[in-house]
Order: sequence, then structure tokens, then C-alpha cells
Amino acid sequence: MSRPSLSPNSTGHAPELVPGRQAAQAFIFVTILLDFMAMGVIVPVLPRLIQTLGGGTAGQVAKIFGVFAAIFALLQFIAQPVQGALSDRFGRRPIILASNFGLGFDYMLMALAPGLGWLLLGRIIAGAAAGSLPAASAYMADVSGGEDRAGGFGRIWAAASAGIVLGPLLGGALSGVDLRAPFWAAAGLSLANGLYGLFVLPESLRREHRAPVQFNQLNPVGALVHLGRRYPGLLGMMLVSFLSGLTWQGINPLFVVYTIFRYHWTPLDISLLLAVLGGCNCVLQIWITPLAVKWAGERRVALFGIAAQVAALLTFGLAQSSGRFWLGVPLLCAGNLAGPAWQALISNRVSATEQGRLSGALSGLFAVAGIVAPITLTSLFAMVTGAKFTSLWLGAPFFVACFTSALAFAVAALTSRQPGRGPEAVEMGV
Repeated sequence: MSRPSLSPNSTGHAPELVPGRQAAQAFIFVTILLDFMAMGVIVPVLPRLIQTLGGGTAGQVAKIFGVFAAIFALLQFIAQPVQGALSDRFGRRPIILASNFGLGFDYMLMALAPGLGWLLLGRIIAGAAAGSLPAASAYMADVSGGEDRAGGFGRIWAAASAGIVLGPLLGGALSGVDLRAPFWAAAGLSLANGLYGLFVLPESLRREHRAPVQFNQLNPVGALVHLGRRYPGLLGMMLVSFLSGLTWQGINPLFVVYTIFRYHWTPLDISLLLAVLGGCNCVLQIWITPLAVKWAGERRVALFGIAAQVAALLTFGLAQSSGRFWLGVPLLCAGNLAGPAWQALISNRVSATEQGRLSGALSGLFAVAGIVAPITLTSLFAMVTGAKFTSLWLGAPFFVACFTSALAFAVAALTSRQPGRGPEAVEMGV
């Protein structure tokens, strides 16, 4: 029996419900959840493992940890557009499964690493193999359309948020058993997910929608140039995604050092913040985003979300007390409506044959943001705390992030005003 096709029809609308579609969507949710859990599981123990393998002083461990993070993000920037293009050629299923199994064996390598060199090799392989997100995003674009597409992307973002919260919690608990136990747990999560996918994940990309691999598009720049030429206005929309990535990638690590220094928060306080953010994000992105898009449309929801981000970041920067800082948390949660709605808006501009390239390019841009933003904002915070500035200056990193989000809002308002050429027009040669 042939595997059911889950691709949208030529009109770009969501496909009819077919056998296996619900199980496949559930698998994509679980894939992203377990992938982000697996990455998060090792976060609490990786610095300690670096130190035990000869990392030296706390300062030297911090530098090595930073190098590992930068290399991981760099490999993602290089590899994810390649994986997106390969998923357009060979289908989403093999890329997702290869990522799951590759990460599983890589975490086993890291668990057994006898020295820093092997541990670094593990991070290099992890960065290159972590290709499930662009392929999974393209998969969700294949099986959904219209207003349902924002809901599909919302489920992906919700799974990532849940994994970001649950992973470190599990890693912290397992670290009490053994320092390498979280790596074995990450390996088990990835391998189990891959085995599960062998039985329940159908292919979503129809053969007639598959595109040949062009080597000049396998690098991140080539992929962006190709998409920009083929879809007028798309680069401006992708710039919005990059600016938003700079904001989120910058403030995530900033939360910890900022709240500890300025408000004297304990690990319990920080865990509570992460739990609230993760829980609110899951609720918003799974249930609220689809309803909001049906009521107001993707563009309005995205602009509302970005505006909420601007207000949240301004609130954080101005907050003179812990209580006032918490006032920005609901605004930041509301800001999470922007991501799925904006990604759906971009996805609807691109034909079914190039959803993988688009997802890979967006993931590559996010990886670049992951290299630049954390270093920039944490360095700025170190500068203002080391100088004799007024307390208002301590919020400078959040003011910079606020400006970046405000710029994203302005670009989003301009680039999304025109409807552009959607998938239908592109596929018909209009």
C-alpha cells in the first residue's frame, strides 16, 4: 500500500484529513519537543564536564563554553540550508529521521568523550546533524495551508518552548546521579524518537513537488539570493525574522545574569520565570494563535505580537524592582504570537517545491542571530555594570533589544503590506 500523501493541493489550501495525518503531526510536535529537550538536557552539566576534562579555571571554562556555543551555531548556519534543500529533493521524512539518529549517536559520543577534543567533535557533529527543525517546519507547511498553517507553526514553536523548559530541568535532576547521565538521556530521547518515526511518519512532499538540488543554493547566501530573486519582497520579510531572532537569542541568556545581578534572584526565581514563560508560550501558540489568526489574520497578529515585544523589552529595561520586571512578562508572552503568524505569512508566499529551502534559510538566519546577539548584549551588560552609570543604564541591553524589535515592526509593516506572489502564482508561472 502506498504511503498517504499529506501535501497541500495546488491551490495552497490545507489537505483533506487522510489516514496517518494526525499521527504525523503529533510526531512532528514530539520530534521538536524531544530535540529541544535533548539539547537542553546537557546545558546544566556541559560546563562542569568541560571543567572535569581539563577546562581549567572558571574563566577558562566560560571561554571554552562560549566557543562550543559559537561553533554549534556556526555549523547550524552552514548545514541547515543544505538540509532544507535536500528535504525539497528527497522528502522531509529521511532528513528528519537522519537528524534523530545522527543526534542520538552523537550524544552517545559526548557521553563517552575522554577529553575536550572529543567533546568539541561532538558539538560539531550536533550542529551539523540538528536538521529536524527546518525539515519539520517544511513538513508542517506541506500538511497545512491557509489559516491552519499559523496553527501548525504555533505547535512547532510551542514544542520548542516546552523542550527549552523541560530539558534543563531533566538535566539538572539527572546530574545528581552522574555527570554524564544527561548525555545518555539525550541520546535515548533522540534514538527513541527516530525509531518511533520509522513506524508512524509518512512522507509529506509529493513527488511532483520535489525540486532538483542546485549546488549554488546549498550555501546559506546562495539560498537567500535564490529565494530573494524568485519571490520579490521575501528578503524584507526574512529580515524581520532575523531581527526578531536577534532579540530572542539575545535576551534569553541575558535574563539569568541580569536578574541575578540587579534583583538578586535565586535559581528558584529564575526557574519560576522560565516555567511561566514556557507554560504561557505553549498555551498561546497551541490554542490562542490559530483563533487569533482566524479572527484577525496573520499580518495583524504578527504586528500585534511584535508590538507587544517592544513594550515588554521597554518594561524590562525601565524596571527598578523585581515586581516591576514581572510586569513585562505577560507582554513578552503575548509577543510570542508573532513568530508562528509571521512564519505562516512568509510560508504562504513560497511554492510547495521550496518550503524546505525557505525553512533552512530561516533557520540559518536564526543561527547567525545566535552567534551575534548573546555576545553583544551580555558584553554590553558587562560594560554598564563595570562603569559608574546610573541605575537606568543597567537596562541598556533591553533598550537595544527594544530598538531591534521596533525596527522589526517597521520593516514588517512595510513588507507585509503588499500581497506579493503566493504559491499559486509562482507554480502557475504568473
